[in-house]
Amino acid sequence: MIQAKKYSGTVVPVVTPFTTTGMVDEPAFEALVEAQIAGGVEGIFVLGTTGEGAHIPRDHRRRLVELVVRHAAQRTRVFAGLGDVRSGEPGEAEGFFQAGVDAVVAHPPIVDRVPVEGLQAWYETLLNGLTGPLLLYNMPMTTGLSIPLDAVENLLGHPRLAGIKDSENNPKRLAELLRRFGGKPDFAVFVGVGALMEAGLKLGADGIVPSVGNLIPEICQQMCAAAHHGDWLRTEQLYQRMNAVSSLYQKGRNLNESLAALKAAMHCRGVCSPQVLPPLRKVSAVELEKIRGQMQELQLLA
Repeated sequence: MIQAKKYSGTVVPVVTPFTTTGMVDEPAFEALVEAQIAGGVEGIFVLGTTGEGAHIPRDHRRRLVELVVRHAAQRTRVFAGLGDVRSGEPGEAEGFFQAGVDAVVAHPPIVDRVPVEGLQAWYETLLNGLTGPLLLYNMPMTTGLSIPLDAVENLLGHPRLAGIKDSENNPKRLAELLRRFGGKPDFAVFVGVGALMEAGLKLGADGIVPSVGNLIPEICQQMCAAAHHGDWLRTEQLYQRMNAVSSLYQKGRNLNESLAALKAAMHCRGVCSPQVLPPLRKVSAVELEKIRGQMQELQLLA
């Protein structure tokens, strides 16, 4: 676990490689982690939405966390998603902290839904049961509700609250989020929507969580670093590259389809198989070849 200083920079939500039998492909996963570190990213987010965290069997989740912590070997920060936490209880968090993660990340519950007016109390209960830092995870696309900014403000100052990963595609919300909470010494704001990352950094976001970092971690890290140095021309150039690459798996697809297409793109680079867990479906052979052709055009294949 890396200690001290506020979280910032590029944190990549890594995919989870699987074998054709649905088991975690541990060698591929370790190679992916190494590629992220070589790309200079400031953090790796395991068991997030991009990593199909909600669908990974519980007995595999701790193992995945242990793998990434061990292989990262304190060369970058490690964040772990708690999945669908029930009743505001810590769930797997303590095991993840024991494994060495820097912080856990929790979105509002999906199965045992909590009304939006009850989210502040739900998070307070969760925070009170933790022994390490937590980042809020605002993801309305999957949870069906948005964490109110007033609730975020009321949670500020809790000793276990380290920040928020906001993945709501809402420019006005992001601007207000950063107006109210940006620049605080003990609360990090990460932008989780690709379309808002450049704007968010200009408004003072501490970092980004780009799924495209699975393919081009170095570009994402350089873009975020350029923004933090105020080099907006360089930021824009790198951001255009990020958008061009992310469009090959996101454009015209819903979230589940884009996750499968990202896995297919990584398969084309020899990183992992295109396997995904149900309810996701891997891309067809025709679609795989289409993605391969687009990657060639983007000069993503050796």
